[in-house]
Amino acid sequence: MDGVILVDKPAGPSSHDVVARVRRALPRGTKVGHAGTLDPFATGLLLVLIGRATRIQQWMMGLEKEYETVAALGATSTTGDPEGEIVVTGRVPPADAVLPTGLIRQRPPAYSAIKIDGRRAYAMARAGETVEVPEREVRVDRFEQLWREGDERAAYSIACASGTYVRSLIADLHDAYCLELRRTSIGPFRVDDAIPPPDRADETPFTPPLIPLGDALRSVLPSTVLEADLAVRAGHGQLLTLDLPDGEHLLLDPAGDPVCVALVTDGQAKPRVGFRA
Repeated sequence: MDGVILVDKPAGPSSHDVVARVRRALPRGTKVGHAGTLDPFATGLLLVLIGRATRIQQWMMGLEKEYETVAALGATSTTGDPEGEIVVTGRVPPADAVLPTGLIRQRPPAYSAIKIDGRRAYAMARAGETVEVPEREVRVDRFEQLWREGDERAAYSIACASGTYVRSLIADLHDAYCLELRRTSIGPFRVDDAIPPPDRADETPFTPPLIPLGDALRSVLPSTVLEADLAVRAGHGQLLTLDLPDGEHLLLDPAGDPVCVALVTDGQAKPRVGFRA
């Protein structure tokens, strides 16, 4: 099994828990990973990588994402979500507030998986240490209010680049925090096509729809079919001369099966990640 399973993560389990459920439901020894963590309280699309697809994590992680979130207004949370310490401030973001888009400066929440001096920020925060997460530039393509219930709740639709923290976007409205958060898409993949994770108590064989490795990569990278001899060379990691634009390309054999992802520079294709072994 080599490919991607689209899983609709429920609220409660962590992304690691979902991966563990899938691993237990598949034949022993199957490699399983994921691309893009969701917080335990969040729901929605999780890309679970199976077999050789665990090698394409970096390309899946870098895809743009879309979310829908329901925010509590007039209060703050130390974690930016319902699991933190809630303080009611009574200061409510105005209904006509300008929602930021484009390139913006954002400070990720202290309760995040970002590493500071080799340690996870959330581990430091939970240990009572002062955490100063540095600001960084992120891109927000869409930030729209969907509905609002007075001064209590509002819902938003957000499309953003990888690495954007929705919890921080909502907290920066002053004052608000995420009550619910749902990831609806990652690149070309949609939560509408996802399945629930396997139930631990379910003894029925787990036979999920699997997006083949080649199809998953073709949806995010330009692809080229090689002649048989070149495919063999690429499979052995050899440098090829190809008339392709600079950048990363998926190289396929004559049957359309993935051979490797190669970085092309000045017509020279250097295999980076191979799929033959």
